Amino acid sequence: MPQSRAGRGLGRLFSKQDREIFALAVPAFATLLSEPLLLLADSAIVGHLGTTQLAGLGLAANVLAFLVGLAVFLAYGTTGTVARRLGAGDRAGAMTGGLDGMVLAVLIGVLLCVVLQLAMPAVLGIYRADPEVTAAATSYLRIAALGLPSVLLVLASTGVLRGLHDTKTPLFVVIATNLANIGLNVLFVYGLGFGIAGSAVGTLIAQTGAAAVLAVLVIRAARRDGARLRFRPQGILSAARTGSWLVIRTAALQAGYTVTVMVAATGGATALAAHQVVGSLWTLLAFALDSIAIAAQAIIGTALGAGDTERGRAAMRRMIGWGVVSGFAFGAVALLARPLYVGLFTPDPEVVRLITAVLVVVVVITPIAGVTYVLDGILIGAGDGRYLALAGLVALAAYLPLAILVGTNQAGLVWLWIAWGGYMAARVITLLLRARGTAWLRTGATV
Repeated sequence: MPQSRAGRGLGRLFSKQDREIFALAVPAFATLLSEPLLLLADSAIVGHLGTTQLAGLGLAANVLAFLVGLAVFLAYGTTGTVARRLGAGDRAGAMTGGLDGMVLAVLIGVLLCVVLQLAMPAVLGIYRADPEVTAAATSYLRIAALGLPSVLLVLASTGVLRGLHDTKTPLFVVIATNLANIGLNVLFVYGLGFGIAGSAVGTLIAQTGAAAVLAVLVIRAARRDGARLRFRPQGILSAARTGSWLVIRTAALQAGYTVTVMVAATGGATALAAHQVVGSLWTLLAFALDSIAIAAQAIIGTALGAGDTERGRAAMRRMIGWGVVSGFAFGAVALLARPLYVGLFTPDPEVVRLITAVLVVVVVITPIAGVTYVLDGILIGAGDGRYLALAGLVALAAYLPLAILVGTNQAGLVWLWIAWGGYMAARVITLLLRARGTAWLRTGATV
């Protein structure tokens, strides 16, 4: 059957390389988008309990984001390991490496849960928030911390599937889980009157279900590919070593987020509540932009595993271009749709006014973020964790004086987000300097 004129037109507009990128990026986009949408739904549900509860959710969410962010190497590391071994033709070895990452995820999750439960008063005390806000955060965090093993297992399992170039399966699981999560949160918060703790209970149940489903799917695939299902201490330690540089890179990133929340908290409950909503929206934009970075991890890892550096560099150039386009597109949508969503999160007019003002700054930053996240994914896929760690520390060192200056002078939330824009600029500069060279183009099944 002859190809239609429209089909031929699209074929000229989108190259084979573009189609490969989109085949991975579009399902990843929907999967990544579901998590911040869930956070926004939580913010809307809890926000109608009151400004204090919404601010408390902001503190608790930042603590959890910091811990989960530190462990995000479980997704990135397993994606790179599986993709490289797949590119080298060792599918059984790819699945074995993925299973090692999943076991490591559960062990780290249990450890983080125990430590957080014991150290919670000290951790929340760092923010120096109002006592009522801290109490609300504690109520949420005591329950939500129990879900850390499940959250990290989801990360690692998703990383395995991405390394296999399967971004559709995580999409179906996450969408179903998050829909259930929203329903459970409404039930526990309002139906049963649990308040902010009800949101944590609903999320815990949903996270546990997602972890179980994804783990079963990966284990079944491993059996089909001949991978041995056994406890491998050496393999687990190898997975930990592979991710160590990514831990430093992510720690620098999470430190930047945490400093931002701490500075926002000095402005009182109104500023912190507004920052919680804007931060949730920023996470939504960041995750949407990160979909191309997810594709980059798999494509770059497979290309370099197969020794094809030309394909890797060509894919890099194309994905940077799409990062720029996506950044402008998502920023424009966020700006134009402001009247439709800002009032959904809180009835407090002062919080709404502050959110509206800060969003103008966020929209300006978004195109810079589009390039930053793509380059991040490219270098992660290339196994260039050491450079990413050092670059992350440099960017953090550039940002801290700006954030401290805003806090010391009580300049307000708008100037805090302008400072955050400086942080994103520092990140993109350090990553572009690396991408221009050839040191990151290391080939083979391992790096």
